[in-house]
Amino acid sequence: MLSSKVVTSLGVALGVLLQFTLADNPIIQTIYTADPAPYVYNNTVWLFADHDEDGSKTYNMKDWRLYSSIDMANWRDWGVVMSLKTFSWARADAWAAQAIEREGKFYFYASMTRSGASYGIGVGVSDTITGPYRDPIGKPIVANGNIDPTVWIDDDGQAYLYWGNPGFYYVKLNKDMISYSGSIVSVPTTQQAFGPKFAEGPWVYKRNGTYYNVFAANCCPEDIRYSTSPSPTGPWTYRGVVMATAGGSFTNHPAVIDYKGGSYFFYHNGALPGGSGYTRSIAVEKFSYGADGSIPTLKMTDAGARQIESLNPYMRVEAETIAFSKGLRTETSNDGGIHVAGVNNGDYLKVKGVDFGAAPGAATISLRVAAASGGGKIELHLGSLTGTLAATCTIDATGGATTWKTVSCPVTSGTATGKQDLFFKFVGNGSNDLFTFNWWQFNKAVAA
Repeated sequence: MLSSKVVTSLGVALGVLLQFTLADNPIIQTIYTADPAPYVYNNTVWLFADHDEDGSKTYNMKDWRLYSSIDMANWRDWGVVMSLKTFSWARADAWAAQAIEREGKFYFYASMTRSGASYGIGVGVSDTITGPYRDPIGKPIVANGNIDPTVWIDDDGQAYLYWGNPGFYYVKLNKDMISYSGSIVSVPTTQQAFGPKFAEGPWVYKRNGTYYNVFAANCCPEDIRYSTSPSPTGPWTYRGVVMATAGGSFTNHPAVIDYKGGSYFFYHNGALPGGSGYTRSIAVEKFSYGADGSIPTLKMTDAGARQIESLNPYMRVEAETIAFSKGLRTETSNDGGIHVAGVNNGDYLKVKGVDFGAAPGAATISLRVAAASGGGKIELHLGSLTGTLAATCTIDATGGATTWKTVSCPVTSGTATGKQDLFFKFVGNGSNDLFTFNWWQFNKAVAA
C-alpha cells in the first residue's frame, strides 16, 4: 500500500473487464479487496484482506475482511474482523496487514495513519482466527512512519516483525507478540540485496532452510521481486522478478503460502469492473519452485488456481461461499453469520466443482431465504450460466426482509450427478433486493 503523497500525480489505470462465467480470478467479487494476507491454519487457508470502498478515487479504506477456502476455488466470506474503530489511536487508512497464531492466540499486525501523526503499525489480538480482535496496548507497536508489516516466527521460537515503505526494517518481537526487544533495525536496500528499487509490501517466510522476502519494487507502477537469505536477518541477495507490472493497478502486494502440497502466490490488481489503483481485487496463482528454490516469473490470469478438492453439496453450504459472482454483496445476518444480499434480476453466484455423486444424484434442494414481498426465483444451472436447468425455486414472501424461512424445491431427475460447476441464477421482476440468501443444501435421491 502506497501513501497517497507518493501517488498523487499518478494517473489511475482502468481495470479490464473479465468474462464472468469463465473466470475465477479475482477470487473476491462482492467488494474490492487488496493487500492479501493468507494464513494456513487448521487445514484451511484463511485470507485476510484490506477493503477498498466502492468508487474510491484515493485510498478509502476503513476495515479488514476475512475469507476462507479448503479447495482454493470456493471462498467463504466471514465479514469484517477488525476496523479503524478497533484502534483508538487510528485516524484513517486500514492498510496492509498480516496475521499469525502463537500458543492459541492470533495476532494481527496492521498499518494505519495515526491521529495527528504519521503512519503506525498496530496489533490486534483474538482467541479465534475469526475474531473479535482487540487492541491490547492502545498504541502502535512501532511508529517510525512506515507501513506494510509482515511477521514470521522462526524455528527457534523467535518472532520477527518486518515492514517497509520507505526503507525496510525489522524488530525482534517478545514472546507476548505485542512488544519487542532491542532497537528497530534498518536494513540497507542496496541493489545487491533487493535489486533496482525496493518499494514496499515485504512478505517474509522460510522454505527448505532458505528465507524469502517477496516485495513490491519500483514505482510507479510496481512489479513484484524477491530476495533470499540464509538467516531471518540477512544478508539478503536479490533473485529476480516474480510478477511484472500489469492488471490495471499501479500497486501490487505479494503473499506466498504452501497448502496441501502446492505453492500459491497471492496478489492484487484492478481487473474487476470499476477496478483501478484505488479499487483493487485479490487474485491467486499456483506455481512450482525451481530445483534451486527459485520462484518463476508469473503472469496474472483470469483462471486462477486449480480447485484441489470437490465440494460436498449434501452438507449445509453457506451462500457466501463463492467461486465467482455478479452484482452481489454480503452482509451480517440476523439469522447468524453472513448472508448474500443485493440480489437483483440477472445476478448470479457460481460454486465450483460440486460433486453430486453417481446417479440418481440429488432429488431436492433446501434454501434459507428471506423476502419482504414475492421475491422472485432461483434457477439452478449446471456447467455454465446457461447450462442444464436442474431446478427452479420460487421465493415467496416470508413475512419480512429479516424473517427467514427454509424452502425446498425438486431437482429434475438425473441432472444433478457427477462433478459439475453450480450456478445460482437470480430471476425477478426487475426490482432491487429481491430477497436475501443465507445457505443451501441438496438432498440425495433414493436409488430405485
